[in-house]
Amino acid sequence: MSALIESFVAHFGEMGSRWGINRTVGQVYALLFISEEALHAEDIAEKLSISRSNVSMSLKELESWQIVRLIRIPGDRREYYTSLENVWDIFQAIAAERRRREIEPTLSMLRQSLIAEAETDADAYAQKRIREMHELADLANNWFDELQRLSPESLMQLMRLGRKVNKLLLIKDRAKASITGKEL
Repeated sequence: MSALIESFVAHFGEMGSRWGINRTVGQVYALLFISEEALHAEDIAEKLSISRSNVSMSLKELESWQIVRLIRIPGDRREYYTSLENVWDIFQAIAAERRRREIEPTLSMLRQSLIAEAETDADAYAQKRIREMHELADLANNWFDELQRLSPESLMQLMRLGRKVNKLLLIKDRAKASITGKEL
């Protein structure tokens, strides 16, 4: 591998643990992402100097995230893999999977905690705080639903707004404060 490719793959390996995946999964994904051609497991194992079994486990994990695809080549019995092409599709697949694995179970636990009967003042206070957390998580989850419905072009436009949205909200808050006679 060239120094550029090696650096990219190594970085994704290092970042993998921070993202909740292991180093090898990150490296395998990075290699597939920047490869022009689909690769089979032996290619990946050779290029990354890792065992074939480690490659297989990494590919299964990446398939569960729905960010790599299995490809068959006529006349070749091996299975080839490639990354999704469109970076927005990759972003949406990762976001949806993180939501399924992290947000949905948390929202479910928070709902169960709010249904439970508060037996003490400490429980009542805890439920108050849990309700606040649930409201924020539910709001973020619903916002995510709305973002998923946007086209990549609209998402890009929204992201480019950046500070302009903040300025718009500040102007709105100032106008509201002047109407109500309150200071910000």
